[in-house]
Amino acid sequence: MKMKTGVEQSVYAALLLNLLPEGAVLHSDEISRQIGASPTYFQKLLRKMASADLVTSVPGTKGGFKLKQKPESIRVYDIYVAIEGQQSIYTPSGILGDMLELEGNDRCCFLGNLMEEAETAWQSVLKRETIASLTEQIQSDRYKQQMRTLEKWLDEKMVI
Repeated sequence: MKMKTGVEQSVYAALLLNLLPEGAVLHSDEISRQIGASPTYFQKLLRKMASADLVTSVPGTKGGFKLKQKPESIRVYDIYVAIEGQQSIYTPSGILGDMLELEGNDRCCFLGNLMEEAETAWQSVLKRETIASLTEQIQSDRYKQQMRTLEKWLDEKMVI
């Protein structure tokens, strides 16, 4: 399984939006520059996140984006699904059933069962972490100096 860069960019965009003070927004071009995304590609990501009710757009000259939900409610898994969709990582093709010449209900897929278990495991990890929990991690003492730089950038770029 390979996760697209858009998921990572979207998670960190949500993290940036969570650092904004109440009532502030951030323009999509500023977010895309900060996370290293192409502005046109990032617009597509924002539309997907808005369709999933994770972010909201504020129109106008002082417009931009902000989180639509509380950061405790936005799981990393929610962002993954918004960007990648709900599809399973594995679809059995029936090879085992063909090899054993199985018919009807006897057709099974051991690999399918294993993949389902693996998918459930990684989903539970992504469901455990939220934008709030990631924000706590980035605001730890370990990143104190870097956070000052990021907060200064946010102060310059946000619109209130």
